[in-house]
Amino acid sequence: MIKGLKICGVSDPETLNYILNHNHKPTMIGFITNYEKSKRFVKLEKLKDLINIDKKQVKFVSVLVNPDNEILEKIKDLNFDYYQLYDVNPARTKEIKSKFKKKIITAINVSSKDDVIKYKGYTEISDIILFDSKGYHKSESFDHSLLDDVPSDLSKMIAGNIQINDIPNFKNKEFIIDLSGALEDQNGKKDINKIDNLLNTIHNENQ
Repeated sequence: MIKGLKICGVSDPETLNYILNHNHKPTMIGFITNYEKSKRFVKLEKLKDLINIDKKQVKFVSVLVNPDNEILEKIKDLNFDYYQLYDVNPARTKEIKSKFKKKIITAINVSSKDDVIKYKGYTEISDIILFDSKGYHKSESFDHSLLDDVPSDLSKMIAGNIQINDIPNFKNKEFIIDLSGALEDQNGKKDINKIDNLLNTIHNENQ
């Protein structure tokens, strides 16, 4: 069974409402909060309006790259359940979690086994460990077999250019799957048909 699904990089109300009203909702939806290089970045004022809605039991995730206290103060009262943190060391992660009272997804950028074992520094702090590629806003892959020795009881998520037709490969892997680029058209806009296909595929695999 696939443990969960996160659709990341949602930036417009039409896409968000479609996902939230789908018969087979994802576990989480991610919003790029402070990384302006990403085409999926949402400016603060727009973000406030975008996520000020009934989440219908879907968890909202603020995706943050090395956030400073200024941005964290600005978003602290927004409708987020998790902060997904890139480039944040364990001590700073603990500080953010304690101060802002949010669940934490620690993102680890993977290209080798040495990268993978960094998760051990976060197991007592983070609620979920995300193993991602080093591409950040680019949809790049990494060798998922590098994760074979990660304990099965670790609450973990996987990203990195995962395609919809890869979904069956994760059926017994105990990962939350994180997709973004695979759900976009040639212009980088989220494609409703691809999202529908993904949500139905996950549902069917879990039957």
